[in-house]
Amino acid sequence: MFSVTLFVLFVVSLVMGVNLYNLNAKPAPVVAQEPTPTPMPDVQIAPPVQAAPTVGAVDIASLTTNRYTFNPLVGIVSGHKGYDPGAVCPDGLTEAEVNYAIALEVTNLLARQGVQGDVLDEFDDRLTDYQADALVSIHADSCTIPGASGFKVARVTDSAIPEDEDLLVSCLYDQYGAYTGLPQHPASITDNMTDYHAFREINRGTPGAIIETGFLLDDRQMLQNKPKIVARGIAAGILCFLDQRLAPAE
Repeated sequence: MFSVTLFVLFVVSLVMGVNLYNLNAKPAPVVAQEPTPTPMPDVQIAPPVQAAPTVGAVDIASLTTNRYTFNPLVGIVSGHKGYDPGAVCPDGLTEAEVNYAIALEVTNLLARQGVQGDVLDEFDDRLTDYQADALVSIHADSCTIPGASGFKVARVTDSAIPEDEDLLVSCLYDQYGAYTGLPQHPASITDNMTDYHAFREINRGTPGAIIETGFLLDDRQMLQNKPKIVARGIAAGILCFLDQRLAPAE
């Protein structure tokens, strides 16, 4: 009887121990099933936007090169220099100082290509019967017209060499716009541009053009702070013209 009782107690203890073990045991972690991947839609990539060209893009590739078989001469009029300040901004910035900074950069770029550049004052004595391969007068527009932005180029109305001067104007429009990204503003071309005094003074065989590089209010960031970019556009326009009129160097 005693042995039977001990056997029963042993079985009961064994059963209770198993149950306690099961209660304390940690449940097996549930492994989450990865969802079926959803096919990705095709990504449409827009074509790259053509950036404004660098100096090399208009074939001003090297620091110094003899671009032509001889050294052309180009006159660069620094608008209002030696005469008056031109347009004046409320903080004192003047058109004359902006024009001069650009004119110096233009002649520097041209010199690297073997093109001699004369920086001329607004009413320079040298303008009388001035003979050169081209003449470009650099100006800027008003500092008091909000919302106005852009540039324009013109030549004398009654040109003696209209084909040459139209080519010079066209080259300046194309290259300056490409370099600066500024829009054209031809609606504001005035008689002061098409009857510009220097056109009456230079030799009739010298192709001439005048460029208003932008407005000193809305385009000031470009004109004042990035004169090298502005100058590259003008220099590239001049070289575009010379390339089609002069024999290239071998």
